[in-house]
Amino acid sequence: MFKTLIGLAAASLFSLPVLAQGASPPSQMKTSSQTKIPPLSLTPNAVVAAAPASEWRRIAPADLVVMDLAPDGEGRPRRVVIQLMPAPFSQGWVGNIRKLVAAHWFDGVAVVRVQDNYVVQWGDPDGETPGKAKPLPPGLRLVPESEYTAPLGAERTVMRTTKAASEVDASVRRLLNPDAYARGSVAMVRGGWPVAMNLKQVWPLHCYGMVGVGRNNSPDTGTGAELYTVIGQAPRQLDRNIALVGRIIAGMEHLSSLPRGTGELGFYKTAQERTPIISVRMGDAVQGLPGYEYLSSESASFAAYVGKRSNRKDAFYIQPAGGVDVCNVPVPIREVKP
Repeated sequence: MFKTLIGLAAASLFSLPVLAQGASPPSQMKTSSQTKIPPLSLTPNAVVAAAPASEWRRIAPADLVVMDLAPDGEGRPRRVVIQLMPAPFSQGWVGNIRKLVAAHWFDGVAVVRVQDNYVVQWGDPDGETPGKAKPLPPGLRLVPESEYTAPLGAERTVMRTTKAASEVDASVRRLLNPDAYARGSVAMVRGGWPVAMNLKQVWPLHCYGMVGVGRNNSPDTGTGAELYTVIGQAPRQLDRNIALVGRIIAGMEHLSSLPRGTGELGFYKTAQERTPIISVRMGDAVQGLPGYEYLSSESASFAAYVGKRSNRKDAFYIQPAGGVDVCNVPVPIREVKP
């Protein structure tokens, strides 16, 4: 189950992109490499809408995990799409997940826990019961705790977004402010993945929609057979304590809207409460799957987007915030034709 650590963390401490807000006409934005500082009235979503095609990057279907839940009460399908974490982060667990999906191991497991303002968790309901647990496929790696982080030099693109952003709006440099959860700075890596860093290490963050690996107490690190996603305020106390392996890029509503569990830490008490998982496949094995693109975090439009998230000056806002938390700058992702 979600194993002891995250349960204790919940007891003791306790976008994906939003692209549906009202927006000014995208024609106010300049495009291509000549992107200029957008008008003060332009919203973050309008900046995204105006981003030229050259600034969007396709996500490889082979890096997507497609999870189909049982249909809802009205018979409507429920599909969740997860983008796996790229190197250098968490590749031992990511490799295990690929093996589990290839073996169709997740077919027939279930959502076992929904804790309000914390996580949704899925896996084998009998995973902790000797003699009843679903056998794991061979070849899964035991990943050491040292892989919760990566050497700082392993991700040389960490600072590029801020460099590009400073050319558009100096306020985005606030992303480098000291972070409450790390003695270091916060920035965005290539692909828009949120990370923190110190002088030696860099690691991914528990922002909304991120997907992690359930585990027991240390030194256990989990295999990837039990996963969760964040559905509330970012539980950053989990950073560097549990492996993060991806993020949900579509279908988050099918998880975040599930009934909350009434058992301890949000676990469901009965099998009837659980949501069955029908199938889990890699994206390149799913016919008719839409394409997905993210706005390059090295682009001028992304820098302008961060600036607008930091200092809203459109018709609704009367007081700019003067800064923004890294978890409140989700990388824009859009669905496109295959």
